[in-house]
Amino acid sequence: MLGDRVKRAKGVAVKNPLRAIRRVLGAAGLPVLGAALVVTFWWLAVVLFDIEAFILPSPADIVEAFIAQPGDLLREIKPTLVETLEGFALATVVGLAIALAVTTSSRLYRMFYPLIVAVNAIPKLALAPLTMAWFGLGQTSRVALVFMVCFFPVVVSSVAGFTSTPAELTDLARSLSASRSQTFRKVRLPSALPQIFVGLKVAVGLAVIGAVISEFTGVPEGLGYAVNSYSGQGRTPEAFAALILLSVLSVSLYYVLAGLERLVLPWARQTSG
Repeated sequence: MLGDRVKRAKGVAVKNPLRAIRRVLGAAGLPVLGAALVVTFWWLAVVLFDIEAFILPSPADIVEAFIAQPGDLLREIKPTLVETLEGFALATVVGLAIALAVTTSSRLYRMFYPLIVAVNAIPKLALAPLTMAWFGLGQTSRVALVFMVCFFPVVVSSVAGFTSTPAELTDLARSLSASRSQTFRKVRLPSALPQIFVGLKVAVGLAVIGAVISEFTGVPEGLGYAVNSYSGQGRTPEAFAALILLSVLSVSLYYVLAGLERLVLPWARQTSG
C-alpha cells in the first residue's frame, strides 16, 4: 500500500511540471505562432503583388528602417508614455471617484450619469483643437485629451462593479452589524474590482490612442508625431516602425494591468468561468 502511494505521488509530481510546461508553451507559443503567420502572409503579399515600399513595406524593410536609426524612434517613446500614464492615472482617480459618488446616491446617478454618457458620445478627435485652445500646445493639453478618451470606460465599468454586489453578501454584512465603511471595504470593493479592472484594461489602450491623437496636432515629439512626420515625407517603413512601437507600448501596458489584476485578485480566476 505504501509503495503504491509513493508511486502515485511520484507520478503526480512528474505530471504537474509537464502540465505546467505545456500550459506555458500554449500561452506563449500560440501567440508567437499567430504573429509569425501574419508576418509571413504579409511578406508574401508584398513579394507576390510587387507592392512598393512607400505603399506597404515588407517586414524586412521595417526592420531595416528601425536598425538604421533606432535612437530617433526610441527617443519618441518617452513623451508618448509619459502623457499616456499621466492621463490614464488622472482618468482612473476621477473616474473611480465619480462612479463611487453616483452609485451611493440615486439622485446623483439620475442627475449626472446621462450627462456623462452624452459627453462620451462626442468624437474625441473633435476635442483635440479645443484642448489646444484651452491649455496650449504643452503637456497639459495632451494629458487632458488622454483623460477625455479613457475616462468613460473607467466610469462605466466602476459603476457596473459597484452596483453588482450580490445581495446576499450585503445582507450578511448587515446581519453582522457591519458599518457602511466596513461593508464597502469588505464586500462592495472586492466584488467590484473584477469589473473595474475590465474598464482599466480597455482604458489603457484608449489612452495610447488619445496620446497619438494629441500628437497629430502639431506637437514636435512622440510616436504619433513620428508617424505623421514620416508619412508626410513618404518614409513609410519608418512610419510602420513607429506604429509597431505604439502597438508594443499598448500591449505592454495592458499586460502590466493584467499582471496587477492577477496579483490583487488571485481568487477571481478561480471563481469565474
